[in-house]
Amino acid sequence: MDYKVFGLIITLILGMFILIGSVISFVSNSKEKYVDFSISLAFSVIIMLILIDLLPEVADAFGIKSIYLFIIFGVVGYLVLDILDDFIPDHEDAKMTKKEQKDNLVHIGVLSSIALIIHNIIEGMAIYSAGLVNTSTALATMIGVGAHNIPLGMVITSTLYQTNRSKKKTLIIILALSFSTFLGGLIMYALNVTALSEVLIGVLLSVTVGMLIYILVNELYPRVKTKKNRQIKTYGVALGIIIMLISALF
Repeated sequence: MDYKVFGLIITLILGMFILIGSVISFVSNSKEKYVDFSISLAFSVIIMLILIDLLPEVADAFGIKSIYLFIIFGVVGYLVLDILDDFIPDHEDAKMTKKEQKDNLVHIGVLSSIALIIHNIIEGMAIYSAGLVNTSTALATMIGVGAHNIPLGMVITSTLYQTNRSKKKTLIIILALSFSTFLGGLIMYALNVTALSEVLIGVLLSVTVGMLIYILVNELYPRVKTKKNRQIKTYGVALGIIIMLISALF
């Protein structure tokens, strides 16, 4: 098989892991406790994603001496999402009505989707490049990355579906998330590029980290903090940490 075709195939398969998480979310109970659990799960999953996946990759790309680049582009990512925030239906208030709570979930889902689409495009580029060099390494990487894409698919699906109760609308967004990984590989294929420069990878990942930090600080943490059911929150946060640690083993 042509290595370029192989690279495209594994990026396409990688996106399917998000769909697996989405299916799991759809067949699960969708009551209020499940929403609280999903938000807590998302909170810990994104923290772990930053700590065990993105930051080490940024460090490899920039090196210690160029850490200032991470800070600069991390702030850029944070500010970009802050600006986009103004164009997405409003959300937070100390005493939200049920409708406002639903709008808040849409808000979190949309912002998370924007950041994760960028993240997935970068992942697709990286996996495609790996497929051109070493097929076994690329497959192992695909499985490892895919393992933590499953909980990401779960939490995005649950937050979006709780708002509109429309599987069709939710599925469209999830498909966009899934396809974004393949899009990364497709961009590399179309441009006939075999690898991205370390600096460019570092810049893109830093922007993604900045966006995810914005989501954690301004969207997820306020919701986790205000939820009264500590047991549900604890279970959600703990499960997210466990899932991401297990996926890191691959």
